[in-house]
Amino acid sequence: MALSDPVRPGLSASAEPAPHLVIRSQRVDGVAAALMDHLPETGGLAWVRRGDGHVGWGVAARLDVAGSNRFAEAQEWWQELTASAVVRDEVGVPGSGLVCFGSFGFTDIDASELVVPEVIVGRRGGITWVTTISGASSLAALPELTTYEPEPVGAVAFADGARSGTEWSGIVADAVKRITSGELDKVVLARDLIAISPNPIDLRWPLRRLAAAYPNCWTFSVDGLIGATPELLVRREKGLITSRVLAGTIRRTGDDAHDLALAASLARSSKDLEEHEYAVRSVADALKPHCKSMNVPETPFVLHLPNVMHLASDVAGVAANGASALGLAAALHPSAAICGTPTDAARDVIGEIEGMPRGRFSGPVGWMDAAGDGEWCIALRCGQADPHDPTRMRLFAGAGIVAGSDPEAELAETNAKLVPMRDALGD
Repeated sequence: MALSDPVRPGLSASAEPAPHLVIRSQRVDGVAAALMDHLPETGGLAWVRRGDGHVGWGVAARLDVAGSNRFAEAQEWWQELTASAVVRDEVGVPGSGLVCFGSFGFTDIDASELVVPEVIVGRRGGITWVTTISGASSLAALPELTTYEPEPVGAVAFADGARSGTEWSGIVADAVKRITSGELDKVVLARDLIAISPNPIDLRWPLRRLAAAYPNCWTFSVDGLIGATPELLVRREKGLITSRVLAGTIRRTGDDAHDLALAASLARSSKDLEEHEYAVRSVADALKPHCKSMNVPETPFVLHLPNVMHLASDVAGVAANGASALGLAAALHPSAAICGTPTDAARDVIGEIEGMPRGRFSGPVGWMDAAGDGEWCIALRCGQADPHDPTRMRLFAGAGIVAGSDPEAELAETNAKLVPMRDALGD
């Protein structure tokens, strides 16, 4: 098949063989521009935090997949591709060499993909490099790095998505009744908002603004899904496995003294601590079979972001087997932080009352190298470009619902979580 031809959704990865690729990573000096500045107008991929990470463009290989076996099929395809690849890595840092970007749907029916770009510009610890990926019959020349200036989005209007705020609050009230009746312990409900621009949305504009405003989050772009997520689903690097769990949220006011008081109240909130405990337990239980030792904090800390504060826990472990970063992400998805507890009951309730397709919102998004190391986050604080109308984008937010949840407070929480994307799209 041609290098840019996708595997059709629903087919096993072995139905169409992965291409044979030649990869070369070379260090480049004197590159001062931010990684995002190198993204061309279309087809850009990005994974950036605190200025480090990768951006890429072009398509050397791609897998599109859906269905209940989508993670297994993606891993099979990636193993086949890496086994036949010829890699010359002259940099030797995490992220150099052969790398894929990926994004997976929340449910089995949502489309998922892995993408290997033709060019990757990476940066880590002051080292900048360029990776070129080409077909087995050729070795691509090192490209000249160019910087670009994106077009401002313009005056954006916002419209209700699948549900109005009032309707969504009613759905939350329904969920609380189900929880108090014993049907389940927690469910995470999402809502969407439609952004409408007078001009086609240049995704590089909000990406740059997200990276600048939320440097401690992972700013990503994969196939029209962009965002800045604070939640690390799993990182695997040289035998160490880590996961950052977020659950329990309060909006910041901008008054430092007041926000400190709010942080203290969040840390004492029985409702938020209960929600957080469910999320931490689900992650620890999923990672335990893959770790020979683990550290699970007994109490969370408060993570301060520009728009909100979260209860957060960093779970860490030492790898006990060869599970890749994507394999670990598959074991974790969907966690209680984005689905609920018990998982099956929460997933059923979401399908029954949420009333919208999530697509890739709240699914794993990230990258992986040929050794299986990489980072996968949960696609939060994000938006999906409309593939049929470049002036429109769906924005997403969700909230964890437990017995003590107040519908109006949960609506306010989702409004706070929509702020990053709303602000990023503005002038």
